[in-house]
Amino acid sequence: MLLAATGAGGTVGMIVWIVILVVFMYFFMIRPQQKEQKEKTAMMSALAVGDTVLTTSGFYGVVIAIQDDTVIVEFGSNKNCRIPMQKSAISAVEKPEDAVKAASKDEK
Repeated sequence: MLLAATGAGGTVGMIVWIVILVVFMYFFMIRPQQKEQKEKTAMMSALAVGDTVLTTSGFYGVVIAIQDDTVIVEFGSNKNCRIPMQKSAISAVEKPEDAVKAASKDEK
């Protein structure tokens, strides 16, 4: 009789630890990744012609055309380097209005 009670207690304890582990993984791994994905989706939907972008390879450029899942980005000051790339290759977007605000803030 004593062995059966110990075995049941061990099983309940194991189930409790598994639940704790799943909750931990959700709050520290899954939830932040979902939040980051939502932010990236919002950034891509707000992408417009004239925005300055940073690509995943580290290049800065200006968006000159947008298609479904492709953007054409112009690199360099000579305006001759235009490269089509996937939207997923963009890691950061800076709006022209944000650049003006930052420049005026730096002057003050």
